[in-house]
This record gives sequence, C-alpha cells and structure tokens, in this order.
Amino acid sequence: MQLLHTIRAKFEPILSLWLPETAALQASLERIVASRDASLADYQANVAMPLQKIVGKPPLEIAEDIVKGLRVEDLCSEVGIAGGGYVNLRLSHAFLESALEMAYQSEKIGVEGAREPKTVVVDYSSPNVAKPMHVGHIRSTVIGDSIAKILRFLGHHVITDNHLGDWGTQFGMIIYGYKHFRDEEAFQKAPVAELGRLYRVVQRIIGYQSLVTNLPTLERNTVLAAEKLQSVTEKQAAAPNDKKLQKELKSASNAAKESVAELESAKQAIASAQSDTLFLERCDAHPQLESRVLKETSKLHHGDQENLGLWEAFLPHCKEEIHGIYERLNVQFDHELGESFYHDMLPAVIEELMAKDLAAPSEGAICVFLDGFDAPMIVQKQDGAYLYSTTDLATALFREREFEPDACLYVVDHRQSEHFQKLFAVLQKLGLTHTTFKHVSFGTVMGQDGKPFKTRSGENIGLESMLDEAIARAWEVVCNPNRIKSFGMELTDEEKRDIANKVGIGAIKYADLSHNRTSDYVFDMDKMVQLEGNTAAYIQYSYARTRSILRRASGEEFQITDWPAAAIQIAQPAERALAMQILRFEDTLVQSTHDYLPSVVTDYLYELAKLFSSFFDQCPVLKAESPELIRSRLKLTELTGRVLKKGLEVLGIETVERM
Repeated sequence: MQLLHTIRAKFEPILSLWLPETAALQASLERIVASRDASLADYQANVAMPLQKIVGKPPLEIAEDIVKGLRVEDLCSEVGIAGGGYVNLRLSHAFLESALEMAYQSEKIGVEGAREPKTVVVDYSSPNVAKPMHVGHIRSTVIGDSIAKILRFLGHHVITDNHLGDWGTQFGMIIYGYKHFRDEEAFQKAPVAELGRLYRVVQRIIGYQSLVTNLPTLERNTVLAAEKLQSVTEKQAAAPNDKKLQKELKSASNAAKESVAELESAKQAIASAQSDTLFLERCDAHPQLESRVLKETSKLHHGDQENLGLWEAFLPHCKEEIHGIYERLNVQFDHELGESFYHDMLPAVIEELMAKDLAAPSEGAICVFLDGFDAPMIVQKQDGAYLYSTTDLATALFREREFEPDACLYVVDHRQSEHFQKLFAVLQKLGLTHTTFKHVSFGTVMGQDGKPFKTRSGENIGLESMLDEAIARAWEVVCNPNRIKSFGMELTDEEKRDIANKVGIGAIKYADLSHNRTSDYVFDMDKMVQLEGNTAAYIQYSYARTRSILRRASGEEFQITDWPAAAIQIAQPAERALAMQILRFEDTLVQSTHDYLPSVVTDYLYELAKLFSSFFDQCPVLKAESPELIRSRLKLTELTGRVLKKGLEVLGIETVERM
C-alpha cells in the first residue's frame, strides 16, 4: 500500500482548485510527508504557507479551509492544524488494522506496484574480465543488483546487462604479456591469476617508461610553476590588499606544490623501479611497450588468427572466474553483452555520426564537439582504433532497438561523470529522446587510513579473498559455540556453514548499501558482521527471531496454529509504531527509486527491526493477556518477518531461519 499516495489523493481535489497546473499541483502534493515526530502526527501537510500569495489568505485560514474540505474519515482519527498552517493527520486504529489485514493476505505484503510500469535497462558491475575481480567492483555490483530488484518488485520491466570489458587494449596487454612473459606452469594451474599477473607486468613496464619519458616535462613544469609563484609573490608584496592578487597567489602556490609533489612521486617511482635489475632488463628488452601493445590490440581487432585464437582461449577462463564470484554473491544478469559483442557495429556508429554532421575529422581523429565541454568526445583515433565511448554509443543504439527502454541506468563510479555527460548529450543529438539516461554514480571504498581500500603492497584487494574473510568473521560472531549454547540451539555443521555464508555475504552487501551511494565509505569488516547496530546481521537476526516465535507458538508447549484467521488488534503504542512502519514499506521502496538510493531501504529495515524489538519487549506475544491478543500479535510478528525478509531480498541479501 502506498500510504502517501492515498493521503495525497485526499488533498488533490482541494488543492487543484487553487493549482490547476499539473506541475504546481504535484509540487504541492509532495509537501505532504510522513511526520518526523510521531508524537505530533503520522503525516503532515505543509501546503498552506506556499499558497498564501495565490489564495490571498493567511496560512492558518487556508489550512482551515483545507481541513473543512478534507474527506478523510475512512483514514484518520484526528485532523488538526499546527504552527504556521501545518495540517496534521493521525491515522485511525481501524484503518491501520484493515490495512495490515490486507497486507497479510497479499502475496506481495500489500505492495500494489507501479501504476505506470516502465521498461528500465540497468547496466552494472561490468568488470574487466582480463583481471580478477577486486573490492572496487563490489559497489557497482550490489548497488545495481538492488536497484534492479527493487524496480522489478515494484512491477517495472527490468532488463539487467553486465557490459563486460572483454575486448580492447587490456587484451592487447595480456596477449603481449602471454607471448613474452608467461609462466606456462602457472597458467595451466590458475589461468586467470597468471593472466592478471601478465597484465600487471605489462602495465608496470608501460608506467615506468611513461614516467621516464615525461620526467623532463615534469621538471620543466616544476620550474615554471616556481617562477610563476615568485612573480605573483612579488606583485602581491607590492599590493598586499589586492584581493585578486591574493587569490592568484593562493592558486600559484597550490600549483607549485602539486608540481613538486608530482615530480617527487615520479622520481621515487623511477628510483624504486631502477633498484629491480630484472625489471630494468625487461624494460630495456621491450622499449616503447605501449606502442607494441597497441599493435597487438589492432591485430586482434582486425581478426589476426593468432591473437583472436588467444583471446578465444582466454575468455572462457576469465568468465568462469567472474561467474564464480557472481554465484557467491547470488547475482544474476539477463544479458552479458560485452564490448566484443558491439565491435562489428562500431563502423556504422561513425557513419551515422558523420552523416548527421555530429562528428568531424580533427588532427587525424574523428571527434564529436559538444557545447559546454573543453574537450571533444573522440570516437575514432588516428590509427583507426575505436574507444569505449564509441562502444557505449553502439550499446545505447542497440538497446534502443532491442528493448525500447523508458530509462537506462549506468551504475558506474563517479570518476566517469564527464564521460556520461558527453555520452548522453550525443545520444540526445542522435534522436534517442524516448529514453531517460542516468549515470547512477557512487563513491569509493576507503580503508581506515582514509585512502582507497588496498593491500599494503598497494594492490586492489581481491573480491574472492574478501568474501572468504567475511564468511570466516561471520562464523566467529554468529556460530561460536558459546553463543549457540546460550541460545539452547543445536546446529549441524551444514547449518553453521549456511548461516555464516549468508551472514558474511550479507554483511558486505549491506555495509555498502547502507551508505549513501554518492559518498565514500570506510570498509570495516569488524563492524559489518556485528549483531548490533545498522548491520545485515542485526536485520537477519530480527527475522530469525520472528521465525523462532512462530515455531514456539505451533510447538508442543503452545500449539497455536490458527493465528492467520485472527483479527489484528492495535492495543499498545509499540504495536501502533510497528504497524505504521510495516505499512510504509511500499512508500519506502518508491522513495528509494526517486534517486536510486538503496540506503533508504536499509534505513527503513533498521528502524523496523528496532521497532520489532521494542514491540517484543513491551508487548508479550505468547504470554499476552488474552487468546485474541496472542493471535493478533503472532500475526503482527509474522507480517514483520515477511517484510524484513522481502526488504533484505530486494537488497540481494538472504535470510536464515535460525541464528
């Protein structure tokens, strides 16, 4: 049930008399929200104050007119006016009990779903298959998966696509590395690990050679920055009160510091590399390695039999590796159309851009020049090679033909923001105006040192090992013998493994989703698996608690099995608070889709779990005062469990029956 929609619909006939335009009416209706202070009201309408200029009355008088015209007897027990014209609404017990019964009888817990379902493509995860997945891939994967699940549960037609990085320069690097640096025995034992090593070897050589080549430029830039700083310092000393010079001095000072830092970093990296004799020998034996890699990439793209054969041999191993990770995460995709799928479509993209005068030659390359951007979007390089911007254009055009989406969401980290701004601008010019394109960006996973989360050696932490550690930590916290004994439980080893797996994997997902996706967050495994606070384990335990109560009710001691037929009664404040939270489930899901924020759902579940704990403490279930109240509270307990389970499910997190 969408409570907000129901309540706003009651206000609409009155507000539309003053606000005949749809946009203005909708904006006014959106000022009707759940009250932040439940002691004052359940819902609050701040609509009178913005209307005073239109209506020509004080807000209090407008609020009085609204209240006189409202027909909410079927919903509310109280309607009042507070402050500067706020309309306060208190839902009646009778309405809440009826709505809870409807939710209980519904397979979808009363969730009615979208009134106008949309077709939505969700593009997420999209790892470079040439390397093992690492911690940096977790955000796109779990955020995208949860957004897709929420939209699908709300009745939208969702198409998920894992746009794999299975083509391009990274494979040129691996092919070159395989031909020159491979350890055949290591490749036979662990193909993906060896391919990842080869990628890093080639990448390191290219990085070193680039630093050496660019070192004179860095030194020159440092000298120029110092000279600029000296010049501005002298000018500012002569005119100390000149604000423009003060800003210029600050800018010059920062630029000089950055130049020095960049130069020192380059020198340190070069010195470190030069202490490795074997590495230097490789660098000398493979000069201008970046150009050599580009030649291997070009050969692959032009169908060279050797390189194509190697690519075809590598790909199954790479996909098997990432599919193992997805299986552990319980993540599935409707499509896995990687970059290679679109390769043959790229010439047609260039032709279409040229035919519509959207692209033009520039210094040997083909570029799309866009208003508002300093640099153009390059779609074909001087050597004829395409870029991932070209592939993204082909992908969008393909999806438009195949799926006719109303919206296409790209769940990609914030560093790609400018790329997507350019991409969407070009797609608009190409005529893809039916689809709403959105970059669902996210922040970085940080270590406790405040830097991007990596190993001590500076490498990205492998996702496989991170999942293993989370499961091991969950076993220590949830399945330790003392805890199990204190609860009087007997668990088989198989049950323990299942619980640890679901709690451990859930901990990592929930920790990511519970943070605002646009923010960076600190990765702290110890906090993630705790049974207290806003964690998956706390929500999973709350669900398991509801199941335990229901098992006891139908066990030998109580033998209560007819609670589904009982009427729900709201007798205590804790019951009412729990009921209100249950009935706000669909509103929460809908709200989370406005800006694609799964954290809205985690906050809801945490509050629901806390309210259930208060309910359990203040309202005895199996020892309630009357049989009717016992059955009512069992029904409320079961309904709470169903919402907790479904809430975790749409986040991609599994539950356990005992914990």
